[in-house]
Order: sequence, then C-alpha cells, then structure tokens
Amino acid sequence: MNLKAYKMDGLGNDFVIFDNRKKATHLSKSEILKIADRNFIGCDQLIFINKSIDFDAELNFYNSDGGSSPACGNGTRCVAYFISKEKNKEQIVFKTQSGILKSKVLGNKIVETNIGAPKFSWKEIPLKKETDNTNLGITISGRDGISLTGGYALSVGNPHLIFFVNKIENFDLSKIGPELEVHPIFPKKCNVTLAEIINNKLIKVKVWERGAGMTKACGTAACATAVAAFKKKLVQDIVDIQFELGVITITIDKNHSIHMKGEVSEIKEIDIKI
Repeated sequence: MNLKAYKMDGLGNDFVIFDNRKKATHLSKSEILKIADRNFIGCDQLIFINKSIDFDAELNFYNSDGGSSPACGNGTRCVAYFISKEKNKEQIVFKTQSGILKSKVLGNKIVETNIGAPKFSWKEIPLKKETDNTNLGITISGRDGISLTGGYALSVGNPHLIFFVNKIENFDLSKIGPELEVHPIFPKKCNVTLAEIINNKLIKVKVWERGAGMTKACGTAACATAVAAFKKKLVQDIVDIQFELGVITITIDKNHSIHMKGEVSEIKEIDIKI
C-alpha cells in the first residue's frame, strides 16, 4: 500500500498528517504503530484531516501507541498552517473530539490556537474519585534521593498531571513518566509534566505524553502548566513555556480561555509504503 502523507512539527513535536478530504486513508492499529516507529517514518502522533460541512475540517488524532487522543495542541497548530496555505486565509476553525478549536495564522509560521477553558472537576479531568486536584499527594523521587509530594491535575482536552520542581534535571522523567501515566487515580491515563519556574514570565518544562512517551514539546502540556502555575500565583497570565527547541507563549484571557502561540515547521510531503 502506497500512501501520500505530510510531515510537520511544532518545536520538534512531530506529526504524520493524512488528508482524508479527497481520498480516505484507513489504517489499522498495527499500521499506525509501524508509521509512528522511529525506525520507519517516526512521529509522536498521526493526524487525519476529514471533511466538515460547518468547519474548515474535522481532525482525528492518534498517539504513537495506536490509541486515539481527543486533543493535540501542536498538531492543531500545524494543520491550521497547512489549511491556511491551501485556503489562503488566516482564521481556521476545526472540529475535534475535545471541542471546536479556533486558530490564527500570524505569519512567519507563527500560529495561535484557542484551546478553550480548562477543566478542574474530578469528573471532567477525569479522576477516579473526588479529591483535591491541586495536590494529589503523589510522591516522586529525585536523582539525589530527595522526594517531592504533590501533583496538580487538570484537563485541557486531555488529562494532565504537573509537578513544580526546583530543578527539572534532578528528576528522571523517563522513569517517572511511564509509572505515573498509568497511576490508578487517572482512569484514562494522563500526561506527566515536570515544571521549573524560572521567573513569573517563563517556565521550563519536560513532558511525558500519554501514549507517546517523551516528546520534545507538547502544546496541551504547555497550556496545562501555564494554567496551574497561574492558579498557584507563580506566573502572570501571559507566560512562555520553554521546551528543548523553543518556546510556546500561553495567554489566559479574561474568560479563562487558553491561547497557545508558537512556531510550526514547513510542510513536507512524504510517500509511505506499507
């Protein structure tokens, strides 16, 4: 089977994109796993662009483990740039499993997406039981043997667990991430973020994504981290989230909606033979 696809990334958070509006591509879980494998094509997520009567398109996301995901911030920004170039317009609106997402293409490959308002109730995150979402009482151990207990949980389309630490390098996220992704308090698993407050306008983060593992960037994690830090009065309502390859700027507006702005890559057309 020969497939036409596109490759894009947002700060290294990379995607294989299939445009189903003209010719539909249907992939089995094993085929998704093969495409996502770094020894083959390789990506953090697969994205399917589908026809929509009321919006510019409908998006479906799949993690590299083959499971579906209701939201993908950087992926949404990438496809907004893709559609913007095609339709020659700056305002792009998508339907996703997590809701209607509006994006603005600002030039120089900078795209801003309104992710909507975060959710904090235990049922909406979701958590297994009612508890204090600002401190789940989960303990993580650092490389130096010092432990930290906490964990801030919220949803921005998918569940996130955030720990504010003094130094990210003191913790091994490659070990902590897979353990906490499947923590029993999260019935649908979770994304795990370590966040280091640099100042009230900058947070350094590392992310373990649910179903994808360690990624160079994660848009929804940037949004969730900014919101949690703002709620804890650690940062202002406009804050840069520092990833390995650059920053995503998060703005929390007066209606509590989260706006995520950052650079995306150019579009690369690829052929896949399965």
